[in-house]
Amino acid sequence: MIKHTLMVILFIGFGGFFTAAFSGWQDWVKEADSMLKSTTGKSTASNVSSALSNDEISRGLKEALDVGVKKAIDMLGTENGFLNDQSVKILMPESMQKVEKLLRSFGQEQMADEFVTSMNRAAEKAVPEVSNVFVDAIAKMSLDDARGILQGSDTAATDYFKKNTSAQLSELIKPYVNDAMNQTQVTQYYKAMAGQVKKYDTFGMMDSYLGSAADIDNYVTDKTMEGLFTKIADQEKLIRANPAARSTELLKDVFGSLTK
Repeated sequence: MIKHTLMVILFIGFGGFFTAAFSGWQDWVKEADSMLKSTTGKSTASNVSSALSNDEISRGLKEALDVGVKKAIDMLGTENGFLNDQSVKILMPESMQKVEKLLRSFGQEQMADEFVTSMNRAAEKAVPEVSNVFVDAIAKMSLDDARGILQGSDTAATDYFKKNTSAQLSELIKPYVNDAMNQTQVTQYYKAMAGQVKKYDTFGMMDSYLGSAADIDNYVTDKTMEGLFTKIADQEKLIRANPAARSTELLKDVFGSLTK
């Protein structure tokens, strides 16, 4: 009965289409620049403080990134880590929200809720498996990379991760998403229904209409990565701006040396 209801509603939804055709970091860098000018007469970001070596600065930045990534993974890779956090919660794909409304109007709120829950549970199961990707990216970071992050925006490190880990993350996350999604009956109904519609969609209109939702596993994989980078960016901003977030002596030395 549930399967029949979902198929009817999905056809109605698709039919509608076919018929209708942070400043703390910047202050820190400015102080570093000012200090260096007063002692050397030149502005440079290659040395942050005369008391700290390039190696210490590099290790400090890497440690900060390691701390931030671990906290982000710990927050998201637990039950309700995605589902109960509105900043990263995976919602019904925008192109499917008309179908969601139809489901709810037919008294199928539970089906809609289970579908959303299944996507977030998949993300929560996948996130803990990606830590080694970030460990490798941090280990490979050069001194030039560290300098670029030092001089960059409040999310420069997160941007570095996006550039250097996205392809690996997607490849690693998707199998876990696929396994988790296949365990949910409602999601299986969606996939089966989408497959049937594709058979008769000779003009490729469904992909155009649904966008990323045409492959729900890809959609959840992308949203999982998006949520992970959101939390890493939050942690990066916190460590840059808040002394209380610097949890080791090296972080305190590197990030606190210029404010003494």
